[in-house]
Amino acid sequence: MKHRFIIIGMDDSRSPFFPPEALAQIREGKVFSGGMRHKEIVGNLLPAGAEWIPITVPLDRVFARYEEIFARFEEAAADEPLIVFASGDPLFFGFANTIKRRLPEADILLYPAFNSLQTLAHRLVIPYDDMRTVSLTGRPWQEFDRALIEHAPKIGVLTDRQHTPATIAGRMLEYGYSHYQLYIGEHLGNPEKERIRRMTPQEAVAGDFEHPNCLLLDSHPGQRSTDAMPGSAQAPEIPSHPFGIPDEQFAHLDGRARMITKAPIRLLTLQALELNRHRVFWDIGFCTGSVSIEARLQFPHLTVISFEIRPEGKELMDTNSRRFGAPGITTVIGDFLKTDTTPFARPDAVFIGGHGGHLEEMTEKVKQVLQPGGCIVFNSVSAESKEAFRREIERSGMVLHPSTRIALNEYNPIEIMKATLS
Repeated sequence: MKHRFIIIGMDDSRSPFFPPEALAQIREGKVFSGGMRHKEIVGNLLPAGAEWIPITVPLDRVFARYEEIFARFEEAAADEPLIVFASGDPLFFGFANTIKRRLPEADILLYPAFNSLQTLAHRLVIPYDDMRTVSLTGRPWQEFDRALIEHAPKIGVLTDRQHTPATIAGRMLEYGYSHYQLYIGEHLGNPEKERIRRMTPQEAVAGDFEHPNCLLLDSHPGQRSTDAMPGSAQAPEIPSHPFGIPDEQFAHLDGRARMITKAPIRLLTLQALELNRHRVFWDIGFCTGSVSIEARLQFPHLTVISFEIRPEGKELMDTNSRRFGAPGITTVIGDFLKTDTTPFARPDAVFIGGHGGHLEEMTEKVKQVLQPGGCIVFNSVSAESKEAFRREIERSGMVLHPSTRIALNEYNPIEIMKATLS
């Protein structure tokens, strides 16, 4: 069955402009699709008797209707396209991408409009060639957090009704990223409702915003090019992420400064984990959260999931991740051996920082979910734990790598051990 789509991008204007070729396609069309807002705007342009398929969730129902339409066209030997109206540029986090994913062989003809972030930048006359674009429309915080951690100078954000400008500003303030100015565009393209405001995160967190909207975050408002070079008198203060956070800067478990993976050990552990080439990192027995936080800051692409048996670990992780600007770490409290890990992404890198005398069982449970080519790193503090890890790795058929032995001041020597799953 042949799937032909014509996808026409549009803004929120009640008198939309379409190229002549797109208008001709609309006049000759028979079946149309789009959101209800799109139908309200283009309804008077549709030919008499036009059929409309609303795009609503779940999308499975929408695509089932599309299949019915194309089957009908095929039965009638009619080479008809299905005409879809979409917001802005349909290839920019848009519905054309959804069609390409679900129907990769579909024939698509596009008539794009400016996307909402382009329109906002145009209204503000702000260059956007250096803008990091992030969609929070039905998506988690991961890429937004990554843009903050990487200090993207300009971030364009697509929102939804859960990820609003107020909740976005609240997350920025929670993790110390208050140096951005927020430009909020509401109902862009609608002459009766369009509104653009410039606010600080402190102002936006208490704001009331109408949907649809989008955001442009600028860390150097009013400054361009060399005016915003680091070290200039006008450059804003930006949170720093030292490579190897000093141990004393962390909040500690019951004030016990020894209960932390020390900075030199921490960095050697991260080196052994090779997190630059992995995607999902599990930190088991995180205690203060030092390894998780260091990993999140140095490798912001990572999905970090951290486990700790002590209930007070949750508060420690919350405190330290906010202190160092490390959003997006998933914290799981409870006995790891009794925890159902199926809801979490399978790891390709795991650090066992605490085992409570159950190292063999813990290693076996990790091996069952570890992705092929993934690794386990364990820091042994005794001959007994070293032998237990070596024995379990040998029994499980994993590959044990040469270890690194290090001694810090008056502390006992630590052996950094690594095994990989072939």
